[in-house]
Amino acid sequence: MVGTASQHTDTEGVDAGVGLTALLVAAARAIETHRHDSLAQDVYAEHFVRAAPACAAWPVRIQQVPDGDDNPLWGRFARYFGLRTRVLDDFLLRSVRTGARQVVLLGAGLDTRALRLDWPSDHVVFEIDRAGVLAFKQRVLTDLHATPKAQRVPVPVDLRADWVTALTAAGFDPAAPSVWLAEGLLFYLPGPAETQLIDTVDRLTAEGSALAFEAKLEKDLLEYRDSAIYTATRRQIGIDLLHLFEKGPRPDSAGDLTAKGWSTSVHTPFDFTRRHGRGPLPEPNDALEGNRWVFAYKPRP
Repeated sequence: MVGTASQHTDTEGVDAGVGLTALLVAAARAIETHRHDSLAQDVYAEHFVRAAPACAAWPVRIQQVPDGDDNPLWGRFARYFGLRTRVLDDFLLRSVRTGARQVVLLGAGLDTRALRLDWPSDHVVFEIDRAGVLAFKQRVLTDLHATPKAQRVPVPVDLRADWVTALTAAGFDPAAPSVWLAEGLLFYLPGPAETQLIDTVDRLTAEGSALAFEAKLEKDLLEYRDSAIYTATRRQIGIDLLHLFEKGPRPDSAGDLTAKGWSTSVHTPFDFTRRHGRGPLPEPNDALEGNRWVFAYKPRP
């Protein structure tokens, strides 16, 4: 049974900057969970929000938002995160059904897929993130007596450090097929760091592995600076996404993977809105216009 987490949980790592965006996504997943037409269920998400003083007043149900779905942040943007969660859930489970036995979450944040998805019990979910973020998450989950459905292995290391050594020391096997996820991560990294990360994933993955990541077209970063989503996020909860995004040239990581022999496909979020009948659709001055979801597969011979 999921209980109530402590209201005085240490929030090191999630109380500012990019770490605070993990709580934004948790709040959006909580709102999605309580929708009557929910695309994804995360019963732990609202407990992360309530455990962090910085966001204790944020909504976890759309009914708590005075203008409801008309609110650009808690309506449209939160629906975007709900859709993204569902699409990436489906990708991971599909990859496991086709042979991947290891799951690697890059910049895992407050991701609870190890607990809420139906994994085969012999599979391993590695969660890579900074120690403070993982410690905050663990304290909340411990308070809730939460039990993972697969082997959950936190890997407390900054992705700017030697995370490969940390991951392999934690038990990751490069010779076994794996599925990797970089959700809401790459646009916070400088272009060269993204390229290095993608190259490292290629080097660490066996044939039959898969990777999904979210990218943002370079021109979108400033072209839509006055979009309702960016403005509402800054004004309502004090997160300036444009300040956090890296503004230098972006690499073509999908093209780089294709050149390395991967099979890749690139989609807009709106493709999946139309598929699921739920989620954001294009609108004028749209910050989501440049978002791309990339799915890549390393084929077997």
